[in-house]
Amino acid sequence: MTWLFFALMLQFTLSGPAQVVDGDTLIVREQRIRLAGVDAPELAQRCGQRRQLACGKAAAAWLKALVENKRLSCVATDRDRYGRVVAVCRLNGRDVGAALVEAGWATAYRKYSLDYISAESRARAARRGVWAVGLQRPEAYRQSQRGPDPAPPSAQCRIKGNISASGARIYQLPGSRTYADVRIDPAKGERWFCSAEQARRAGWRPPR
Repeated sequence: MTWLFFALMLQFTLSGPAQVVDGDTLIVREQRIRLAGVDAPELAQRCGQRRQLACGKAAAAWLKALVENKRLSCVATDRDRYGRVVAVCRLNGRDVGAALVEAGWATAYRKYSLDYISAESRARAARRGVWAVGLQRPEAYRQSQRGPDPAPPSAQCRIKGNISASGARIYQLPGSRTYADVRIDPAKGERWFCSAEQARRAGWRPPR
């Protein structure tokens, strides 16, 4: 996908009935959509000191009750490294992401947006949803499930050459916003680079 094509795509609104995949992912008109600015517990995640709440499934169930088979209007803001469209979706004008955070079934994803911090603070103060029992933030949970990041071949070669779900070859520089999320799997053809120039010569591009 060229930069111009993607820039034009972001000007469009995708509308249609929604199907829920998990607590922050939907399908609208066969397009997988990640709700912008929010991060819900993973489906397998459990919350509380005794892990008594299946919070990932509960978040998905809450979202399903709100939007399943109802017509949403989604405005694209980005595309993530898994190839999903990142979008703000509305149901009859109501921001679905804001409603999810306000109900306590997702956190404000501060890494990418500050839009829902106030909603999260209100849900936490009222002990709604996951805040009734306590929560390991989804990002930290995902990191714990992945285990430690594999070490680069040398201290000078720390640029990650990742292949996205759509097949795009993307290099991630240390310190970039998605660097910590990317794991290198040589079996998939992913690799380390020692410089951005080396990555570009090999056919990788920077994130858009």
